[in-house]
Parts: sequence; C-alpha cells; structure tokens
Amino acid sequence: MNTINFTPFPNLLTERLILRELNLQDDNEIFFLRSDERVLKYLVITPAHSIEEARAFIHKINNGLADKEWAYYWAICLKNEPKLIGTICFWNISKEENKAEIGYVLHPGYQGQGLMQEAIARVLEYGFEKMKLHSIEAVLHPENIRSINLLQRNGFVYQKNEEDAVVYVLANPATK
Repeated sequence: MNTINFTPFPNLLTERLILRELNLQDDNEIFFLRSDERVLKYLVITPAHSIEEARAFIHKINNGLADKEWAYYWAICLKNEPKLIGTICFWNISKEENKAEIGYVLHPGYQGQGLMQEAIARVLEYGFEKMKLHSIEAVLHPENIRSINLLQRNGFVYQKNEEDAVVYVLANPATK
C-alpha cells in the first residue's frame, strides 16, 4: 500500500455529491447523526448528548488526520448545498495487510435516493486506485438489510459472522 498522505485532504466528486473534510461548521449535523435513534439503530456507538460532544468528535477526527493516525473521513454534501448530510470513512487501516474498513451514515431524509451508492462507489475507487488497498471490509449489524444490499450491489461478499455482526469483504478488482 502507498504511504497514506492526509494532506491535502482528498475532496472527491460524484454526479451529485462533494465528499470533503469535516469542519466545525458541521457540528449540528454531526450532533444529529450521532444522536438520532434512526441513524444509530444499527450502530455500536455511544450517542452524543450535546453539541460539545459533536465538536469534540470533529476535533478528534481532524486531529487524527493531522497526526496521520486516522483514516479518511469524508463529509457527504450535495453539490448545490454545502451542509453535511452524511459521512463515509476508511478506518481500521492495516498497512501490513493492505486493507481498511469502510463505515458510513446518511441522514434519514436523504436515504433511498441513491446518494450513498454514489458516495460508496467513489470512495471504493479512491481506496483501490489511490490507496492501493487489496481489500475493504464492512462490519455491520446482521439486521441492517439496506446496508447489506448496498454492499452487495457494490460487489462485497459475505465473509463471516462475528458476535452481533456480519462481515462483508470486497477485494481490489485489479489484484484478482
């Protein structure tokens, strides 16, 4: 895998979306995504209880990027509206195995419009072409059928069950 370079942060474009770095102006939207029961239904995170917790999360992500400890963490925005509507990231990067884990959330008001399909396709392309990952994993709740379907549409295959989770994997098509 190429050495991970977090600067400049790689903004990515799709037909309808801009994937950009998080910033403190995203605090209200991050608070919503980290506290709304509909968004958290299948996630194993501690819900945010204040806007300060959302800001601390943004600082944590951006400080990790600056220190080269974190993977890529993009804010998902519509091209015509800079407001964050979701996030998508690579994390748990293993340089030794050339793999990463993908994670994503989308505001319920924007689900069912193919937006996450656009975001995930672009991020997978980046992971395989620029980061030279050999594989990308997704670990998710077994009842999160919409997310499982999204992964399968993008070529991910079921790998195994873990405690309260299923693992799907996508191998880099260039290394098959």
